[in-house]
Amino acid sequence: MNLDDLTGLIKVWAIDRNLDTADPFKQMAKLAEEHGELAASLAKGRKKAKVKDAVGDMYVVLTILCMQLGIDIEDCIEAAYEEIADRKGKMINGVFVKESDLQ
Repeated sequence: MNLDDLTGLIKVWAIDRNLDTADPFKQMAKLAEEHGELAASLAKGRKKAKVKDAVGDMYVVLTILCMQLGIDIEDCIEAAYEEIADRKGKMINGVFVKESDLQ
């Protein structure tokens, strides 16, 4: 299954559970919880399966948050890519630093 198909299934799942009209602040708290699980998995050197689960959960939560806010997650991803597409910079201590922050 491709990402578009999976995103569509996530949206249907959320609508079926009335999550699309729930409080976005509570969804943001859920995102923070999932972020914490990802950080803990990485910090503790857990198996890729735990990291994969956390990243997937974050995508589900972000998709639902976007629904609650009346925006498409696809539009967010496209806008983010357009912002970075031509970005230049360099790696410093394992972190990509954009050119404008190097000056």
